[in-house]
Amino acid sequence: MNWDETDVRVRPNPKGNKPRTKIRPDHKNAAIGMVLGVDRGRYRVLYLPEDRMIDATLAKELRKAGPVVGDRVALTGDTSETVGALARIVRIEPRSSLLRRSADDSDQVERVIVANAEQMMIVTAIANPEPRTRLIDRYLAAAYDAGLKPILCITKTDLANPDEFLAAFAGLDIPVVLNRSDSPSLPALHNVLDGKTTVVVGHSGVGKSTLVNALVPGAMRATGHVNEVTGRGRHTSTSVRAIKLEDGWIIDTPGVRSFGLGHIDPANLLKSFEDLYKVIEKCPRDCSHLSNSPDCGLDEALAAGTLGAHGAARVDSLRRLMASLEKQDGRQDAKQEAKLDQQ
Repeated sequence: MNWDETDVRVRPNPKGNKPRTKIRPDHKNAAIGMVLGVDRGRYRVLYLPEDRMIDATLAKELRKAGPVVGDRVALTGDTSETVGALARIVRIEPRSSLLRRSADDSDQVERVIVANAEQMMIVTAIANPEPRTRLIDRYLAAAYDAGLKPILCITKTDLANPDEFLAAFAGLDIPVVLNRSDSPSLPALHNVLDGKTTVVVGHSGVGKSTLVNALVPGAMRATGHVNEVTGRGRHTSTSVRAIKLEDGWIIDTPGVRSFGLGHIDPANLLKSFEDLYKVIEKCPRDCSHLSNSPDCGLDEALAAGTLGAHGAARVDSLRRLMASLEKQDGRQDAKQEAKLDQQ
């Protein structure tokens, strides 16, 4: 028997005969929302056209690099108020700023925390737990790298006098707000927060969530206590969340005990030490500013006593951070530096 191609049964394509196009929709007319929180793959979004809350999931093309709290995103799908409705995030709008951190100083893989913030309020307690100057230096470096205006908020000032601690940062041109543990200074806080989007950072147990609850009584952020044995705060806030103020936004973040800077530009690290940067600018062009660098202006200023009572500690903190960032091949050394900075 002779066979030819007409005897072969051609099975139909179950997905259709139309070839799949690589051209994806651009969603030019998609409505815009602001990401306020993320929980197990679901995004809580403020639907800006109608100023109401909706839930959303990610489009497939965004799953490798999704939005973070503070992002403005384009939305399609079901944006109604129907119970169980789920919109779809199809695009992340251009960002004005991006706050990041790495696991440690040797890790150049960045972990995005918040987008589109304008300010960073660094919260530290003057006692219970004790303030960590080097951790604050790390926050300042991250703020300058992200283009955020830093604010220093000292809590629990009824437990100890903050003057000596603040003297270490006297050369920095940043606002300082003082708060008692029993009575947050709401007028002073509103003075620096109103009209802005501010991310709040700080060590566990310093009172970040207490401040947020005082500013926004309905926020209901969990608060905790400090371990009397270790002197460390207990993690209470476990997720990043944007909360609406009467005028502006405040973004509360979980407390951290270390803040890696492996991703930042070393030039921005120098600028975060504003009180030392004026001295550094006069150094020789090839100066590394480390302790083994000849003719470094920092050593000359220390010898002349022009950096003040806390000058030696400030120079030491800067040099520790710079040395840590240079140890990209010595991962354990960089981890140890980050660990020391939290103590």
